[in-house]
Amino acid sequence: RATMKSLRFLSAEAFVSNAEFARKSLNAVAHNLFPLLFKASYLLEQGEVIHDLVENWPLVDFNVGKLLGPTVDYQEDLSHRTCSVCLESCLTGLRDYVLNHSSPYMKRLKVVDLTGIKDVEVQFCECKRTMGRWARTQLLSKLCVELLAYLQQAQCHPGTFEISIDVLIDLFVTERNYELVVHALLKKCYCPLKICCVAFRSDNLTLQKFFYVIKLTDPSLLRKLEIVHNVRLEMEHLEILFSSIHFPLLMSLTLPARTFNVQRFTATDEQMLINIGEKMGEMTQLTELCMSFSILTGRIQKLLSPLKTPLKMLDVSNCSLNHADMAYLANSFHANHLESLDLSGHDIPELYPSTFFKLLSHSSSVLRSLTLEDCNIQDTHVNMLILGLSPCQKLHEFKFVGNPLSSQALKHLFTFLCELPMLKNVEFPVPRDCYPLGITYPIDDASLCRYDHQKYESVAEELKLILLQANREDVKASTPLFGSYDAAVQETNNELGTYLIKSFKETLEKFTTSFNNLS
Repeated sequence: RATMKSLRFLSAEAFVSNAEFARKSLNAVAHNLFPLLFKASYLLEQGEVIHDLVENWPLVDFNVGKLLGPTVDYQEDLSHRTCSVCLESCLTGLRDYVLNHSSPYMKRLKVVDLTGIKDVEVQFCECKRTMGRWARTQLLSKLCVELLAYLQQAQCHPGTFEISIDVLIDLFVTERNYELVVHALLKKCYCPLKICCVAFRSDNLTLQKFFYVIKLTDPSLLRKLEIVHNVRLEMEHLEILFSSIHFPLLMSLTLPARTFNVQRFTATDEQMLINIGEKMGEMTQLTELCMSFSILTGRIQKLLSPLKTPLKMLDVSNCSLNHADMAYLANSFHANHLESLDLSGHDIPELYPSTFFKLLSHSSSVLRSLTLEDCNIQDTHVNMLILGLSPCQKLHEFKFVGNPLSSQALKHLFTFLCELPMLKNVEFPVPRDCYPLGITYPIDDASLCRYDHQKYESVAEELKLILLQANREDVKASTPLFGSYDAAVQETNNELGTYLIKSFKETLEKFTTSFNNLS
């Protein structure tokens, strides 16, 4: 559906569509029109005009999320367009803002905010080339290093070194860009462009490098910390991290798989877990916690009870929770505030059906996202599930891939889902009757794609027809067999693959050495 454009926006589009004319005329443009021209240039992917607008930016702040978000003149949100042409032009324009020959004392820009850029799966930009979070981290670091080197060599206006612009960014550091990011952060105090890390994600890094770079980011400003793939952080390292570094503003924490493993706990480990819980309790802003693929059986209360602020997002998928854990969650003060909950990988109908529905009942007034993948939800449980979901009138997203449900049960469930007014995204399983007889759940990766594709397509069409007949074309329904889209993994999958192969090779070599020693 086309979004209406105001006459002002149409005029701005006409102005920037002739790049050569627009660039020559910028000196005559009123300062309050720069935001309008920026969004029009971004929509038309006029890289050169974007560069010149940023290079001559006359305002105190440059907030990309707000500039590209819905405005009076054009309601369309462009902040999910991570267009490489546009974003590179923004960042090089920022570098040239510092180098611009106009007097440094005329320059007003103090804050650049790049955190509002959203990385999504489907891009609508013409160039079809995206600049993800990792690439933005790489380019900004490179520009800061190059800018400082240039300023030290060239004869610049003395006031240039007095320019100080805070650049707020969500950093994404891996082995491949580690050296460059560290170089930029070490020189931060000398560079006019000051990298201010608001959110930090780390993949494929040794613990030593992770600890070093996280200290350089200025953790006192950090609101989101994601330690995800191939960072071998275990419980003792987490205790050291929280003991040596304070995160007063941290709102969101994601820990890597197997951070906790209670199966091999000693008395020392129990105390360590209590210490970690207490440290998290000191993070008074913490409202989002992801601890998937750890073994936390019977320890959820120890970890979460010290928290003073209720959690709004909790991911404890594949954490081997027992009845005591679920009972704690259902009765805790967190339950009434949970907007996003992931309990995937737990046999809910078998282990704790009533306790789960109690938790769902307590969170129903605020719950926006619910993920129950590989939870052994069968046809006989669908009516109970519908009863539990009925009060969840604010639910935006429901993911239940990997459950052994038949085509008939899915149709019944979809008929109900049409009644949830806020629902926008559903991820449903391949129906059980599309797989060969005797398939066991959870389905292993080798068997995941061995289903009747033609039958699946037919069922999927029927499910979409149910949505259509209920006037719910606004609901997206899909079956992502290998998990939901992760922009960070998509961007760095080559490096991730290389790291995994290297890790496997090292393990194999160790095994061979041990075997030879035995021989």
